[in-house]
Amino acid sequence: MNNAMTRRQALAGAAAAAGLAAAGAPARAAGWAPNRPVEMVIMAGQGGGADRLARFFQTLIQQHNLSPMPMLPVNKGGGSGAEALRYLKDQEGNPHVIMATLNSLYTTPLQTDIGVDITEFTPLARMAVDTFALWVRTDSGIETLDDYIEAVKAADGSWRMGGTGSGQEDSLVTAILEQAFGIRHNYIPMGGGGDVARNLVGGHIESTVNNPSEALSFERAGRVRAIAAFTEERISVLPDTPTFTELGYPLLYDMQRSFIGPANMPAEAVAWYQEMFTALSQTPEWVAYAEENALVTDLLMGDDLMAYFVSERERHAELLSAMEA
Repeated sequence: MNNAMTRRQALAGAAAAAGLAAAGAPARAAGWAPNRPVEMVIMAGQGGGADRLARFFQTLIQQHNLSPMPMLPVNKGGGSGAEALRYLKDQEGNPHVIMATLNSLYTTPLQTDIGVDITEFTPLARMAVDTFALWVRTDSGIETLDDYIEAVKAADGSWRMGGTGSGQEDSLVTAILEQAFGIRHNYIPMGGGGDVARNLVGGHIESTVNNPSEALSFERAGRVRAIAAFTEERISVLPDTPTFTELGYPLLYDMQRSFIGPANMPAEAVAWYQEMFTALSQTPEWVAYAEENALVTDLLMGDDLMAYFVSERERHAELLSAMEA
């Protein structure tokens, strides 16, 4: 990730030059700070990766005194995030609302006419990129990718793959698998990644493509097994799990973990939030959490972040078109 490393180094240098707040000190930006609680909208249901991460950030912001006012997480996952997107659109100019995003930031407006153009929102910070793996129960008898392909083919379309909503990230990754291996799944949409992981353990579905953070507790308990990862290199917390690439199939997909604000957020508020997120990215708890949950930390802000959003929207439009073909 040479480009990612370059961006990290540049941001680190800019932060140092500007004298940004170090971890453990409150973020401060001249001329503005929240004067009432900040609504931290989460465009997903409770228990999934986006929800857990946003609530973890809330805790760190409070512990490190990074905000004079509390951050209040609010889940708005209805309509695959459409509820959250419409809500944020209606908050134009409001500096006391921010939103934790995932890839449905692209897929939902592409699939649903909700009157939202994501380029009108205010990019604040991408904190990390999350990874994906293919999971089965350990009692399934499936240990390799070949085992999995054979089992799904034998099921002849009845194999139950659980995932978050139709047309969202998990269904895209499922489509990638189907196209690569000529297999079919019975895709079962669920409310969030936490529900998906629990349903796999409970035997209600037979596989998932969860983020590691959503399945690791079950993996450590010996309940589920990762078959292969959708990453360029092996996931550090799953060192024995091969990547699809090393198995001869260059299948890659990841999930951005970012924050955005409403359209026309005041510039001084944008500066304050970016300073806060920079300080947050330097806390030892965040560094440890990212490593333990297989998150690739890659702080990105401003115009660079919006350019990333636009590029990813184009890529997801292509993926969705391929699914419909």
